[in-house]
Amino acid sequence: MRARDENKEIAIREKAIEMIVHEGFDGLSMHKLAKAANISVSTIYIYFKNREDLVNQLYIVASEIFIQESLKDFDPEMDFEAGLWLQWNNRCRYITKYPLHHHFSEQFRNSPLIKNQQGKQDAKFRSVMQQFVKHAIAKKQVVDLPPEIFWAIAYGPFYTLVKFHMDNATMSGKPFSLSEQTMRQTFQLVMKSLRPS
Repeated sequence: MRARDENKEIAIREKAIEMIVHEGFDGLSMHKLAKAANISVSTIYIYFKNREDLVNQLYIVASEIFIQESLKDFDPEMDFEAGLWLQWNNRCRYITKYPLHHHFSEQFRNSPLIKNQQGKQDAKFRSVMQQFVKHAIAKKQVVDLPPEIFWAIAYGPFYTLVKFHMDNATMSGKPFSLSEQTMRQTFQLVMKSLRPS
């Protein structure tokens, strides 16, 4: 049995993520991946049992990176406004630094594959975010809303701006690049709608 090479494993993962982002899950085959990564098909099987294992491992790694980046310097007991602004900045940095991982995670989240993959790291992240919101509600820093409405207001505008930024254009086709000023202005409107009256 051949020895594992961490650099080769990373290269396989990155090439697979790139292929999935550009061609979808159906566009990923072990043969195409091997050719794109300039390795033999048998090399892939040193690191991954099969295609499903590869895709699930990709999601785990992408999730771990997202969680690590988004929780950087974050404390669930922070002041709500400061904590949410930090979340926006951390997530923006993550998406800018790992655009393919972000696109891959979005594709994975919106596919039937997600039903098989609810990792411990996802549960931990959700728990931290829930603690953050509960703490803010208890301190009367934010209105108590159903989670879906809260998420739509707190993060929906952010992810819309990020999508425009990634597309380099607005919905009307005008060129767009996300600036801190635009992000701050949007954030202030979000905070206005989340603060108790």
